[in-house]
Amino acid sequence: MDLSGKTVLITGASRGIGEASVAEFAAAGAKVVLTARSKTEIDRIAALYGDQVLAIAGDIADPAFVTALIDQTVAHFGAIDVVINNAAALHPIARVEDADIDAWSKLIDINVKGVFYAAKAALPHMMKSGEGIILTVSSGAAHNPLEGWSAYCASKAAAAMMTRSLHLEYGWHGISSMGLSPGTVATQMQRDIKASGMNPVSELDWSDHVPPSWPAKAMVYMCENAKKFAGQELALRDPDLRKAIGVA
Repeated sequence: MDLSGKTVLITGASRGIGEASVAEFAAAGAKVVLTARSKTEIDRIAALYGDQVLAIAGDIADPAFVTALIDQTVAHFGAIDVVINNAAALHPIARVEDADIDAWSKLIDINVKGVFYAAKAALPHMMKSGEGIILTVSSGAAHNPLEGWSAYCASKAAAAMMTRSLHLEYGWHGISSMGLSPGTVATQMQRDIKASGMNPVSELDWSDHVPPSWPAKAMVYMCENAKKFAGQELALRDPDLRKAIGVA
């Protein structure tokens, strides 16, 4: 897909990978809609790009908001071509017996249901146009359990299966569903992990983490080559992927 003129929705776009993705997709010529709960932050980011970028604040865990978000995106830019499911929560970091029930449930609302809501709302528009991309930020935690991360690991495993399910059901409609596992990235999430002192990830040095621009570049590359990667989960630790995006 040539991203020039295409409409890309990025969730969790107020910081980290999401914010970096706004810059990379805008540089590729896409029209970008960014969403997060912090209106102040996404308005700040959108102001850097003028009419090319639209900021819509809200909670991705609210299905009514997500439907309105997609409708407003289509009304404003005329289409929804790409959905980047980046929004994610990490807390609670706790062993199962100590985990707060409400926090555990809220994480599932964001990390799993948010992906489902966005896909469900975007699919009719993509099917009508005969093409589309749904790219979900995954994690090594989707495939390997980590102490204290029962909610996060379970949610990322569910989201990874959602990617495969979307490919099975809608790949033949021209819709490419795929995932990117970015590894450990220098974001606020890693600061929270460090502060928790829980499991080996918290013991990593800041220098071990890649900058947010790397996964952002990878997602642009994957979208530009969506047919090649449809149905797959790529890992940014793969040296071939790093070479392809120029960060080897």
